[in-house]
Amino acid sequence: VAALFIFAMWITLFGFKRSGMAVALSLVLLMIPIVVRNTEEMLRVVPMDLREASYALGVPKWKTIARIVLPTALSGIVTGIMLAVARIMGESAPVLVLVGSTSSINWDALKGAQSSLPLMMLDMYKSGADPAVLDKLWGAALTLVILIAILNIGARIVSAKFSVKK
Repeated sequence: VAALFIFAMWITLFGFKRSGMAVALSLVLLMIPIVVRNTEEMLRVVPMDLREASYALGVPKWKTIARIVLPTALSGIVTGIMLAVARIMGESAPVLVLVGSTSSINWDALKGAQSSLPLMMLDMYKSGADPAVLDKLWGAALTLVILIAILNIGARIVSAKFSVKK
């Protein structure tokens, strides 16, 4: 749905060409609900006592938000962003809808067909059961799993390092 919305707006209405930028916009649209919901929850988790103590000391509301609330919630917000990125790494539908597929690497995000790791795996799966192709397929799957695991471990490290200690 996000890819169709971007196709209608970015390509049809505004007249831009099919490109990696359109795919990036659709992936950002997929990330926004996750990031917003996570940010809301992290800001809600900040204890009201911290805010009230700051107000009682005469600190203005904007400074309380900037110096107390945001630093307290920052680890959870960053973790949510990293997990949202890990979630969209496996998306291949926006790439197919907006730019199609190619077997070569295109470094120019503003023109030409693009590919993604899941889409490359799909293309390899369709090409047959040749042992060399299957080895590449499993290697690509392992690479995708490792990248997502690194993002998840990074999110845990950020969360542990910057969380408020009790």
